[in-house]
Amino acid sequence: MIRCIILFSLLSMTLSAQDLPEPTRFESAIEGFESADTENPVDKGPILFVGSSSIVMWKTLAEDLEGHHVLNRGFGGSNFNDLIHYADRVIYPYQPKAVFVYEGDNDISMGVSPEQVHEYAKQLRQMIAENVGEEVPVFFISPKPSVARWEMKADYETANQLLEDYANATEDTYFIDVWAPALLADGSVRSDIFVGDNLHMNAAGYDIWEAVIEPVVDLLDDE
Repeated sequence: MIRCIILFSLLSMTLSAQDLPEPTRFESAIEGFESADTENPVDKGPILFVGSSSIVMWKTLAEDLEGHHVLNRGFGGSNFNDLIHYADRVIYPYQPKAVFVYEGDNDISMGVSPEQVHEYAKQLRQMIAENVGEEVPVFFISPKPSVARWEMKADYETANQLLEDYANATEDTYFIDVWAPALLADGSVRSDIFVGDNLHMNAAGYDIWEAVIEPVVDLLDDE
């Protein structure tokens, strides 16, 4: 009976992955990166930021992390499955010094389980080790809280805990917590850090990210 329950759980996770939209819907965005790189080649070894729209919309990334060789290659609406599909085009070619990953937010909202988010993160981390270098640090930025998706709070918290536990147990892998700093004292999410859709962040939201991430980037470049 226990074996049947485990098998059913694994099958449910697999079906969730199979039911996700095709990664090829982002082909034009990826081709746009490649065209931009042809016109203005990127120096090897950037601190690379990849992931969904919260990365895409961090328009002040270079300004906020001034003095560091950072590169934004987020593509909006993506999930872990999409990033894994395009890793050979948005991660490997740059031979990054470090990789910051923001995925999981859309995954959970699409019905992917926290456990599958964890498995995707492990898969991506191994791919980076094999194709860029085992010593290249990978930073998983926690899925953020948002007013729009607050009803899924428990799943996000579970996913974040799994990501943190995995990072703590894996060499050169780190967890960046942007969840806790976005909460009020009563544990609810701040409502003043979002644009009108209550999902994507405004400048105040990115101030939180800058405060958490900049010291990490400073340490990377001090090594």
